[in-house]
Amino acid sequence: MRRLLLLASAMIFFDVAFFAAIAPLLPTYVDELGLSKAQAGILSASYAAGTLIASLPAGFVASRVGPRRTVIVGLLILGCSSLVFGLVNEIYLLDGARFTQGIAGALIWSGALTWLITASPEESRGSVIGTALGTAVAGALLGPALGAAAATIGTGPVFGSVLVVAVFLAICASRLPEARSPERQTLREVRETMLSKPIRDAAVFVAVPSVMFGAIEVLVPLRIDALGGGHGVIAGGFIAGAALEAVLAPIAGRYSDRVGRRNPYVLGLSICALAMIAIALAQTLGTVLAALIMTSLGAGLCFAPALTLISDIAESSSLHQGFAAGLSNMAWASGQVIGGIGGGVVASLTGNAIPSVSIAVLLVLTVVYAFRTMEPTATPRPAAG
Repeated sequence: MRRLLLLASAMIFFDVAFFAAIAPLLPTYVDELGLSKAQAGILSASYAAGTLIASLPAGFVASRVGPRRTVIVGLLILGCSSLVFGLVNEIYLLDGARFTQGIAGALIWSGALTWLITASPEESRGSVIGTALGTAVAGALLGPALGAAAATIGTGPVFGSVLVVAVFLAICASRLPEARSPERQTLREVRETMLSKPIRDAAVFVAVPSVMFGAIEVLVPLRIDALGGGHGVIAGGFIAGAALEAVLAPIAGRYSDRVGRRNPYVLGLSICALAMIAIALAQTLGTVLAALIMTSLGAGLCFAPALTLISDIAESSSLHQGFAAGLSNMAWASGQVIGGIGGGVVASLTGNAIPSVSIAVLLVLTVVYAFRTMEPTATPRPAAG
């Protein structure tokens, strides 16, 4: 289990690092290619759009052929599409390459999470998912630094190196056994479970904070740039926030195993709402950076419980964990797309305040709904056998 956790964490770390590398590059692309905030939002959200479309198919693949083959295919696609992203300089090709990276990310995440969940005891699932999320956020630490490096030395060498690392990780994955034989469920069984209220609620609890992050990945870098901060300041802000989230995610996962998913989730979402109000009101570089770090504090508390809740419901309803991982990806990606594109478009028309306040209101409404629908304490699990 330890080797699997290490490998799965490495794959997730790698994927997230190059997903997060876009933030310091956005001002460069805006200046060099003449992009509007809306176009910058589309570029930022293209990755999530690819993940959104591929999430459930990736879950299907993981359930039918196994998570190991799923992650290997995802790694190879990520390597090739990242090489293309590093070499082209036309916006439609950049969008297309980043979209393909998102498809690869769906395969990697669905395969890695399915592999981990099926190999781990149910009572420690929150801890395992929290650890994986912690390494994902650690990848977000490296991402802005990679983006800043690419802005300085060129995107070709930085993104071209992805292919080498992807092949290495694929070879490592091929040498580990599957945790469990692939399972087959009818599409009718899957559809009925996916449409149930508990699963829909759990997906909403993942999607809502993802809307926030989709928006701030566009709004905050451009706001920092407008206030005189450069690539290094943007990278530093995202790195500091990601460091905090990386520490908190495993702790929140373990805590939710003991006390239930609701309390850490609503606390994290409440902090995020306050941070979005701060972003709306910010007039100085320091305030924007402080608010950015606050969003990471909230995310570190809420994402692990929300993702684990989907896994809990899948287990209780006999839904294959591959589909649960696919649903988690779809919920995250839909929020990223809505926040990235919607936030960019609205900000282009009205400025940053309206999308920031709107997201804060959405977060508060979700806190109220979570109090009404989430179990307040951990659900006792029947003993094995």
